[in-house]
Amino acid sequence: MQIAILYGTETGNAEMLAEDIAAHLDDHDTSVTNLSDMDPADFTAGTLYLIVTSTYGDGELPASAKPFEEAMQAAGPDLSGIHFAVFGMGDSEYEETFNFGGKRIEELMKGAGATMLGARVTHDASGADMAEDLAFPWAEAVVAEAEPALAA
Repeated sequence: MQIAILYGTETGNAEMLAEDIAAHLDDHDTSVTNLSDMDPADFTAGTLYLIVTSTYGDGELPASAKPFEEAMQAAGPDLSGIHFAVFGMGDSEYEETFNFGGKRIEELMKGAGATMLGARVTHDASGADMAEDLAFPWAEAVVAEAEPALAA
């Protein structure tokens, strides 16, 4: 199964986690792409999209995800048949905007008709868990859920 891991980052943490997830899923055909390089027209059915994004500022998407958000709004793509999952990174010290980046990506994808697999996972940088401790089981569970529909 093809798995595209997309990331939105401000400081590089989401990129590092995306690369770690790809290495963890080494028995699949994975790619890692910055959301700033993802054109909404490039989504393809049959690929599972795992999206890892942080939150920045006042609950906004990080800098590398803003061009993707703008492209999605401008293009208004029909993403019916696209399957995705979201792993959000944030810090609960900012409780009013905690993990809004992941929430925004979920809204954009669902709003375009894509199917979300599993629940959005939210990592808390102020918590005790390392991001990988949540991300690896999340990725495995989403892949297992997607395999019946997307396995080639």
